[in-house]
Amino acid sequence: MATLLTVLLVCYLLGGLAPLCIPGRPDLQNLLAHGCAAAGGVVGLALGVIGLLAADPLTVSLSSNIPYLIFALRLDPLAAFFVLTISLVGLAASIYALGYMAEFTGRLSLAAIGSLLNGFLLSMTLVVLADNGFFFLILWEMMSLLSYALVVTEYEQPGVREAGLFYLIMTHVGTAFIILTFLILFQETGSFSFEGFRHPGQRLPEGLRSLAFFTALIGFGAKAGIVPLHVWLPYAHPAAPSHVSALMSGVMIKTAVYALIRVYFDFLGGQFPWWWGFTILVVGSVSALLGVMYALMEHDLKSLLAFHSVENIGIILLGIGAGMIFHTYGLHELAALGLLAGLYHTINHAAFKALLFMGAGSILFATHTRNIEEYGGLLRRMPWTGACFLIGAWSIAALPPTNGFVSEWLVFQTLFLSFQLPTLLLKLMLPIVAAMLALTGALALACFAKAFGMSFLAQPRSTHARHAREVPLSMRIGMGLLAGTCVLLGLAPMLVVPLLDRITGPLTGVAIGAKVLALDGWVVAPVTVEFSSISMPVLAALLVGSGALGLLLARMIGKPLRIRYYKTWGCGLNLTPRMEYTATGFVQPIKRVFGTIYRPTVKLETEFLEQSKYFIKHQRFEFHIEPLFEKYLYKPVVAFLLAMADRLRIIQAGSLHLYLAYIFVTLVLLLLWAV
Repeated sequence: MATLLTVLLVCYLLGGLAPLCIPGRPDLQNLLAHGCAAAGGVVGLALGVIGLLAADPLTVSLSSNIPYLIFALRLDPLAAFFVLTISLVGLAASIYALGYMAEFTGRLSLAAIGSLLNGFLLSMTLVVLADNGFFFLILWEMMSLLSYALVVTEYEQPGVREAGLFYLIMTHVGTAFIILTFLILFQETGSFSFEGFRHPGQRLPEGLRSLAFFTALIGFGAKAGIVPLHVWLPYAHPAAPSHVSALMSGVMIKTAVYALIRVYFDFLGGQFPWWWGFTILVVGSVSALLGVMYALMEHDLKSLLAFHSVENIGIILLGIGAGMIFHTYGLHELAALGLLAGLYHTINHAAFKALLFMGAGSILFATHTRNIEEYGGLLRRMPWTGACFLIGAWSIAALPPTNGFVSEWLVFQTLFLSFQLPTLLLKLMLPIVAAMLALTGALALACFAKAFGMSFLAQPRSTHARHAREVPLSMRIGMGLLAGTCVLLGLAPMLVVPLLDRITGPLTGVAIGAKVLALDGWVVAPVTVEFSSISMPVLAALLVGSGALGLLLARMIGKPLRIRYYKTWGCGLNLTPRMEYTATGFVQPIKRVFGTIYRPTVKLETEFLEQSKYFIKHQRFEFHIEPLFEKYLYKPVVAFLLAMADRLRIIQAGSLHLYLAYIFVTLVLLLLWAV
């Protein structure tokens, strides 16, 4: 494992430095940067699998002259799982970028973008391997700054710099709370070593444990995008290049999920108060529901996908939160099941969300617009992209037999087992959360029916869509790799569950892999086969078989099948793209049902002919959704800070003597406090 880890680091370092040494050769820079990143992804996949199967964790440590800072790495099953996830998406994104970077040739430095991408992948990998709090914070900051630099790649575009600044502020607010979390743990242990944090002899007082719980939730939740800390996602993810968006949404926000599991189950493991899990459940259910509701109203394809990241982080937290509640009451097998369901959805979301962002990038590559209203008819022009996007949409909508279905089904089963809890409040709470998850699933299905239908079906609604062409081969390979992963993760839970069991076992104290899988792994049964069970291979065979049977019966009973093309009847008129069902019209009924939350504003401008007011010359329709959290939470805070800054401006007089006086007074106060 040590050799693989060394090769992995060398690949990313070489990919980060070598392109900068070859000026004036953009094609070679592109090939070298993303070739090294792809090689690092392959090595990372091998390292992740071996790390999951290894009997003992790999540890590497190097001391430094800075107090408390140790360059310590630890590859245990939890870290190995996230290395595997990061490497999988990194490999696909690197292959995809080989063709996608043609979009930037001549405008931007391919060497700089490729170098930043390798640094970003390296920092994410090291974040989940870090075994020292000080070292972790340095890597976390490096990951944030490199992702910021990639977000503002097209800094000359309107709104990109503002999106990057917004992301930078939110991520540093989160970092401040993460520092507080580690300082609380440091106060009790006297060390920033993760081994010291998890040492059973070090027990924090209950109040400090609860404070650490909240600071970790806010700090890592800001990176994960939980409501109401999600506001940066719809700005930053669309602004970045599409393969970077795939990495940010697919795996970067998962580093926060890793950190939450590490802090709660590893550092603060043991007997949780019940309300910790309850809080995670509330945050997860609200994030899932509001995320998909706002996604449904978006017509910017990449913003729509960014909001769905909020939704899926919520679903992951539902599994983790339910696991924490069961852990509180000593139901360790159910706790392991909840955590396993959350981790299963983590890798599933990484695969299908990265796939969808690459699909959106391919559409953007071909049409040069992100507005769904300007698409239409792309399936004929981009069949490979359409097929891959359909698999991603099928997966994120949790339709069988894809990977999204099996992990959401496991989350449902975990929530339905609440009848084993001793308190009535929790017995009622978990089924209510399950009902909210069901509503979330229905809205997600509607959202991707809109996204796929309005983009790929019917007639082109713009010149861009009319002239769209299929993307280069490397982009199709990148998408095809993730599409195949979605299918594999859905059809083969017998391969995934045993690996996840090696993570949840040490964290919850019980292994459940053999119990969850029945009939040699062909059936997934969270409790017993009689209570609830499902076989994904059999389900897939039934779906394919029923379709084939229908075609066979039609051929046997009816006339021989043959393809016939007819012109759609249009009330005697020639059909035009203006007659198509638009994305705005598609969501209109849902917008009316949830009008209290959306608070839509409609603007209709009509211009009549001069000759008569009964004949319309021009009409313009606009509607906007009111962002509740920005209006009622963030804008008041920003206004307060600006007002305070305005009042405190008087202390900035430009006088050197006055500034020296400030320093002197501060030193005196500190000395008095120390005495």
